[in-house]
Amino acid sequence: MMHYILPILAVVLGFTFVTIFRPSEKKHMKLLLAFSGAFLLAITIFNLLPNVFSNYKGSYGIFVMAGILLQIFLEFFSKGAEHGHVHIHKDNSSFPWLLFISLSIHAILEGFPMHHHDHLIYGIVVHKIPIAIILTTFFYKSKIPRASILAFLCLFALMTPLGSFLSEHLTFLEAYQNEITALVIGIFLHISTTILFESSEGHKFNLTKLLVIISATVIAYFI
Repeated sequence: MMHYILPILAVVLGFTFVTIFRPSEKKHMKLLLAFSGAFLLAITIFNLLPNVFSNYKGSYGIFVMAGILLQIFLEFFSKGAEHGHVHIHKDNSSFPWLLFISLSIHAILEGFPMHHHDHLIYGIVVHKIPIAIILTTFFYKSKIPRASILAFLCLFALMTPLGSFLSEHLTFLEAYQNEITALVIGIFLHISTTILFESSEGHKFNLTKLLVIISATVIAYFI
């Protein structure tokens, strides 16, 4: 049940935080993104990779690369919202369908391995909170109606639980669980490493960011 509840709560938390506090300090957001990127990368390496590649098949590497390429393709439409970039014109008032569809595909796929890999839920939650904060912040700066913003975030919050639900109840997918997880590994590797590089200025980590990244890695290891 927590696999369904926690991803939704992560989006609600991000939305509520922006609605109440209206944060404007970009430095703190970069630190939060750096933590989420390091945590997601560590969860992927410490948990997903060993579980999938313990029964190695040559095709798994292909699926990892396919996941990386798929994420790059999705970012062509989302403009990098998965790792903290949202490009919405301030005068835009229409529902951002391309952004929604690309983020939804990403969110559904990340939900597929959750009920087989319990620790993954923590990585997804830590990843979703800053993304929800960034999405809400940019939506508030646009002319998109409040009803459209709420609809976007509500539907977005449901996508990861939907992926987990489909994985549990579509029994024919069970035979391809490792392949799907390998695909998600590729997606996570691309997103997390991109976050880590883009959260640094001039690709140099200052001491605070370095400590944040080390902390996230250590926490992920001991979970």
